[in-house]
Formats: sequence, structure tokens, C-alpha cells
Amino acid sequence: QVQLVESGGGLVQPGGSLRLSCAASGSIFSITYMGWYRQAPGKERELVATITRTGSTNVADSVKGRFTISGDNAKNTVYLQMNSLKPEDTAVYYCKTRSWAGMDYWGKGTLVTVSS
Repeated sequence: QVQLVESGGGLVQPGGSLRLSCAASGSIFSITYMGWYRQAPGKERELVATITRTGSTNVADSVKGRFTISGDNAKNTVYLQMNSLKPEDTAVYYCKTRSWAGMDYWGKGTLVTVSS
């Protein structure tokens, strides 16, 4: 099993920045990719960005150019740098990983609120 712990959420003004972190522990060797998803009030959970072990990234069009995903394999940690934040970025942000066996693991989420 893999355990994921997110951190870094909070309240930020429009145009501001935040960096989210997701630390993985447990069966790290089984991870194929890690990613960030978000769920806004009343909406479905959506993909934000993913990164593979080799560093290949995929970023949703809605945040492309503003959000950057990166990873530190030595620390088993993935980051989401969020710049130029908008009120519509307000959501609970979840970290997710998938193992070689196809099992999905989720963190508990961290709340990001963009408001003046």
C-alpha cells in the first residue's frame, strides 16, 4: 500500500501563488505515476496534473501556463506550484498515485481558497 499526505493549502488572494506538496510512503517501488486532482464545491473531481517516474508531465488545459508539477524522487514527494491563482481554482486538491497492479491511492486532500 501507499500512503499520501498533502500539505500547503490555504487562503490566497487572486493573482497569488501557493505550492502544494504530496509525500508518499509505503510501497513506493510500486508507483507508476503521481498526480494532483481537485474538486470544487458542487463539481466533479478533475485532473490537474500528473507526473511519471521518468518526469513526463501532463497538465490540464485549464491550468496550463499557471501550474507546474514536479517531483523529487529522493524525497518521494510531488509538488504543485500554482501561480496566478483565480477564484475558480478554489477547491480541495487531492494527491493520487497508481501502482503497477492498477491500485489507486488517494490522499485526504488540502483546501485551497482563492479569495480577496
